[in-house]
Amino acid sequence: MAEIQLTRCTLRPWRADDLDELVAQANNRRVWRNLRDRFPHPYTRQDARGWLAFAASQSPQVNFCIAVEDRPAGGIGLERRGDVDCRTAEIGYWLGEAYWRRGIGTEAIRAFVDWALATFDVARLEAGVFGWNPASARVLEKAGFTCEARHRDAVFKDGELTDRLIYARLR
Repeated sequence: MAEIQLTRCTLRPWRADDLDELVAQANNRRVWRNLRDRFPHPYTRQDARGWLAFAASQSPQVNFCIAVEDRPAGGIGLERRGDVDCRTAEIGYWLGEAYWRRGIGTEAIRAFVDWALATFDVARLEAGVFGWNPASARVLEKAGFTCEARHRDAVFKDGELTDRLIYARLR
């Protein structure tokens, strides 16, 4: 993916000059609370430098910036599974709080899914949502995903247990 220009945002590769705005958007407890612990909090310039180097080193590239007016608003990517799950990939995404409730997430996910299905030999895309995040579940539903499972008390985050909802979209 070189760049996908959409109505509300652009999906593009991460760039070195994204560092300051990446930190500004990612260093937010409300963002961190809805992501896996490998997404650090606080989110520092060192974390951003590490992420930008990692994203630039990928081949094929599977992690992209969600940009609004060419400024990083969040990120989206996928992880291919292996072994018997080799035709499944998990997508993950986040948006800075300033960009919530503007239709950006739904637009980005729809375009990313189209790209992923055209690019990779996968039969299934999955996404997990923490039980306390109905807004993210709704974004996935609007992007054509279906809730297939609720794993009760499967996530321990921020000192609390919550459910993980598994959403999927088939080719």
